[in-house]
Amino acid sequence: MNESETRRPSAAGFGIFTLILIAVFIALGVWQLQRRVEKHALIAALDARLAAPTEALPPPSAWPTVTSAKDEFRRVTLTATYAKQPDAMVFSSGSAVRDDVSGPGTWAFLPAKLASGETVVINAGFVQNTMQDRAFEDRVTDRLVTGAPVELTGYIRFPEPPGRLTPKEDPAKRLWFVRDHRAMAQALGWGQDGAKVAPFYIDLEAPMPDSGTPKPGPLKVRLKDDHMQYAITWFSLAAAVTIAFGLWWRGQRRRAG
Repeated sequence: MNESETRRPSAAGFGIFTLILIAVFIALGVWQLQRRVEKHALIAALDARLAAPTEALPPPSAWPTVTSAKDEFRRVTLTATYAKQPDAMVFSSGSAVRDDVSGPGTWAFLPAKLASGETVVINAGFVQNTMQDRAFEDRVTDRLVTGAPVELTGYIRFPEPPGRLTPKEDPAKRLWFVRDHRAMAQALGWGQDGAKVAPFYIDLEAPMPDSGTPKPGPLKVRLKDDHMQYAITWFSLAAAVTIAFGLWWRGQRRRAG
């Protein structure tokens, strides 16, 4: 068996491997372009919801049909009474949807009762840098619990699941590290009186309390859109592998000649 015959199988195997790599890189690039189209559609849909006129909160009978896909960030108004029950705080190092919030602090979550008896959990706003001061947080939220109905305007939001590295909640301080109002309701008994708890919570926009704390405010969707850069990276890798294989193949032919 001569040298060219022993080289041929290895060249064929390397060529097949190269083609597989190129196909994978191109497929990943195309997938990123598709993701970019989907992300732009999502951003447009969320921006449209934020800009749409305020609607009345869907009645409890319609809550099973309220979904994240079609209702997240929908701006609504409701009249509710903050319940005389324990609040919960969610640690935050900033906000991806609030331009006016920065630095460490907590979001104040409180249960509120509708006139029909159901509970809607309200994220009443940001409390700056008070993760360890439960007494201060209690004074802040106690001012909201007046026993009188309040007209609230905010955005429908859905709970987020904890990640693998999410710290465990601290029941003694009623401190959470993820916005899961269902877990808060279960731990703090917000629905133990038999009242139905809405499957969503409300990110409060208004009214602003006299003290300015907790601080509600308008939301702005800012989703990362790096898909074009990723697509260019994958296509560039496909081109680099193609060029490298071409140079290798040319070198092989020269040695064979």
